[in-house]
Amino acid sequence: MTYRKALLKRKIEEVFMSPFVWLGKLLGRLFPLSTQHQVFLFFPNGDIGGSPQVNIDLTHCIRDTRPIIIFSKKPSNNQFREMYNLPGVRVLDLHPWIDKKYLHFINFFYRGVLASWINKQKSPVVFGGESLFFYKMVPHLKPNVLTVELCHLDTWLPYSIGFIDKINKRCFSTEKLKQKVEAQYRENNLPESYFSRLFFLDNAIDFPGEYQNHSPRLQVFYIGRGSPQKRVPLIAEIASSLHQKNAAVDFSFVGDVEKVIDPVQLPFCTFYGNVKSQDKMQELYKKADVLLMTSAFEGLPVVIMQMMAHGKVVVSTPVGGIPDYIFDNLNGLILNNGAEPQIVEDGIKAIEKLASDIQLRERLGAKSREIAIQKFSREAFCRNYRKLLELDQRLKT
Repeated sequence: MTYRKALLKRKIEEVFMSPFVWLGKLLGRLFPLSTQHQVFLFFPNGDIGGSPQVNIDLTHCIRDTRPIIIFSKKPSNNQFREMYNLPGVRVLDLHPWIDKKYLHFINFFYRGVLASWINKQKSPVVFGGESLFFYKMVPHLKPNVLTVELCHLDTWLPYSIGFIDKINKRCFSTEKLKQKVEAQYRENNLPESYFSRLFFLDNAIDFPGEYQNHSPRLQVFYIGRGSPQKRVPLIAEIASSLHQKNAAVDFSFVGDVEKVIDPVQLPFCTFYGNVKSQDKMQELYKKADVLLMTSAFEGLPVVIMQMMAHGKVVVSTPVGGIPDYIFDNLNGLILNNGAEPQIVEDGIKAIEKLASDIQLRERLGAKSREIAIQKFSREAFCRNYRKLLELDQRLKT
């Protein structure tokens, strides 16, 4: 969708919803927020995942500002929910009221209520981390509100372009995604002022001590959600083929992959399900030799960052931001993102290559850790996001 069409669509929707929004603003004044906040964080829910982990990391970095988190989407598993329970942080879960399509006027109403609460604050900051409701909110905020968006995937771009006149800063977790937005802006002949609002920041992780797995069999892991774009059935095919060849390789799956593959059909694989415990995840990262991913599209998955930090080898299709961090035969192996049968064939060859050459996987893993240390420090993450949100200057006013 072009910028002009998206903007027109938004303006028409705002006219029809305006009575509900104004009613919400009125009630927001009559019933003010019981706690004072300058920072409002709009997140979808407490589900497990890579982008939610970034939201959690950000919340940790700015918890001293006593932010309030607004959840707006019905969770699928809510397994990260308790990780948002931090001292000084308030969580307001609105999904039971605003995530019902047949009662969508209530969603309009709450936009007014929240806008009233936010606009009343002095120098407020509003941040959206992969939250559709964030986009719905920003047209109702005053110009003094600093609005900041974080985007991990290009699937949002045709929609979000309709709100860019109301978003002060747009941050992307990969350089490639930022470049896609720049291309989108050029196609729409947008002025230079919009380009100056675009930023790229790396995500962050904690670094473990160096550890080598000494299992005589190659340990290949898939770690992630069972969503369609991950193409987990391709990994299942690779595992089945190598099992039939009696290869010295074990496959493990971490995440809700039972949505897309049947564990009963893969009795030679290990299935851990969703793992909420960080200590357990650290055990699995140490056990793994290889992370295998066959995604159709991605941002930069946090699991790739974690495996790099642990000095493990990533084998992946070159999608999203992955080619900016994983380089073929330097610190990982890249699968051609062509037809699915070819991905399976290339995946089999890559795993066989690593299984037969211990020195190769140690060299690739060591280089991955080296690159991760250069890019993913937690100190830099916090410093950069606090600067992006202008916290030091805005909280003084």
